[in-house]
Amino acid sequence: MRLSLLSELNAERAARRAAILVTDIASGEQRLVREAQIGSDPLAEALLERLCQGKSGLVEHEGRQFFLNVQAPPVRMVVIGAVHISQALAPMARSVDFDVTIIDPRTAFATPERFPDVPVRAEWPDAVLPEMRIDPYTAVLALTHDPKIDDPALSAALKSGCFYIGALGSRKTHERRIQRLTGAGFTESDLARIHAPIGLDIGAVSPAEIAVSILAEVVASLRKDRRRAA
Repeated sequence: MRLSLLSELNAERAARRAAILVTDIASGEQRLVREAQIGSDPLAEALLERLCQGKSGLVEHEGRQFFLNVQAPPVRMVVIGAVHISQALAPMARSVDFDVTIIDPRTAFATPERFPDVPVRAEWPDAVLPEMRIDPYTAVLALTHDPKIDDPALSAALKSGCFYIGALGSRKTHERRIQRLTGAGFTESDLARIHAPIGLDIGAVSPAEIAVSILAEVVASLRKDRRRAA
């Protein structure tokens, strides 16, 4: 690989932006395609498919073979609330390669013992989220049912380019939430980004079932978002 290509690839990695290194098998010629450039590339369909899958591989186009080396940032799931749903959700999300962080200022809940394999931040969301640099490969989930904790997290998420925002609560709870966030200056189109009630409607009852519905919705949003972005 040319040093210039390696430098460009490292720059995209450092910025948490996806990129695909395209290698012509016959000639060995290589080029880098950034995520924002996929739509205008001759291999657009194959590039998009591989990016959505997050997998590298060999493809054929007009009688020529190309190896597509996909580099995508680890997808982060930031969970606001060290609650029972979060306990069920965290290992599920990690099993599909999400980088999970739990944030909850309530020290009685936000403990390593309750979340043994996941980073836990016993701090207020508005103190933690700015340093996390929420980006298009980040999902933010507000699960505490406490506006003092959830609202600042939702505000930070709405100001970012994260691909998914979800909030726990009934429709009435969400109506009150919308009123508060509207009062904070967010528009109708801003607030439409929030998935609430959170999760796919599968009739979930238990914390584990709710966690399944949430993870399914996040994954669906991730795959659809990658297609829209390209």
